[in-house]
Amino acid sequence: MSVVIRLTKVGKKGEAKFRVVVKEKRSRRDGKAIETLGWFQKFEKGSKQEINRDRVVFWISKGARPSPTIKKILES
Repeated sequence: MSVVIRLTKVGKKGEAKFRVVVKEKRSRRDGKAIETLGWFQKFEKGSKQEINRDRVVFWISKGARPSPTIKKILES
């Protein structure tokens, strides 16, 4: 089983919000998640986020791979 940390989309049309989740790589974008690690919201002037970084580090140590977008979010 290959596990990834990626975004799943929630919210209204035009007001996109994203959850940071741990999922199996082959599952759909909005399918069932193993664990929710936080949320991310992008605005015209910046962004807001709340991510449990301890759990991110735990999942990476267990072999989960973050998506390129998640890598950018975590670096900021």
